[in-house]
Amino acid sequence: EAFIFHHSMLDNIYKNQKYILYSNIKIFPFVDTLIKMALRMWASSTANALRVSSTVSRTNFSLSRCFSTVLEGLKYASSHEWVKHEGSVATIGITDHAQDHLGEVVFVDLPDTGTSVSHGSSFGAVESVKATSDINSPISGEIVEVNTKLSETPGLINSSPYEDGWMIKVKPSNPSDLESLMGAKEYTKLCDEEEVH
Repeated sequence: EAFIFHHSMLDNIYKNQKYILYSNIKIFPFVDTLIKMALRMWASSTANALRVSSTVSRTNFSLSRCFSTVLEGLKYASSHEWVKHEGSVATIGITDHAQDHLGEVVFVDLPDTGTSVSHGSSFGAVESVKATSDINSPISGEIVEVNTKLSETPGLINSSPYEDGWMIKVKPSNPSDLESLMGAKEYTKLCDEEEVH
């Protein structure tokens, strides 16, 4: 006797019986196995599709990060730090270009409040999944505030380099330091030249 199976039979399958009757045709227990196999194959193909979709999304995001953001109104050092001077205080951090090349930041080493920093000298370090890099101060002065959030959430440097990812605030001691730094257009040109090489 030939066995015929159709999806409409699912409505007539009794869970607690070894076999059932549908239109006088016997469906034996092995049909249960076939159904389970079909469901496993469907689940596997769905999971694979989701993984492919996720990979595509990550690739698109990575490609978009190749175009670094340079903000107007800030000053920039050739070592890829930025300075925002407001009143008597200057906020310092690393640029979007710098964090993009570093990769995921996992640790930040910053000095204490009250520490003096010198123009062009290192005041801390950033550790990423790729390497550890020194951070240089674009200006000289005294640190009046440190971004303590970075000790618990160093990734802010990646997600918000010009806002939440700032590092230190300094009271400048030499105004000429600011005048020697680059504007947005000059810094953009520097980044473009580095990408070429």
